[in-house]
Amino acid sequence: MQFDLSAVETSTLVFIGTLAIAAVLAAFVLVAGLVALVLLGAGKLTWMAIANTLLAVVHGINAGWERLVRRAASVDRSGDFQPQPSPSTGTYPRVILRDS
Repeated sequence: MQFDLSAVETSTLVFIGTLAIAAVLAAFVLVAGLVALVLLGAGKLTWMAIANTLLAVVHGINAGWERLVRRAASVDRSGDFQPQPSPSTGTYPRVILRDS
């Protein structure tokens, strides 16, 4: 027995065609939504990796600076700078005039 489409009414064929087009459109929308979610997730993952890397770099710089400042503050500088008597020209200290 052969299937004969000429026996099917036109309205039934239109209905089946409409359902097929609707299924294709629904599949397209689902795939597009899935692709959008994947791209959004990849973008968010990339952004979080970049942001966390930058934050780690900034915290590392701040920690290094803090260690440098603490180390510099703990150094004894009393022996480095000996007071020297300044030569004077009478009652006024020597002044270097750049313009003259």
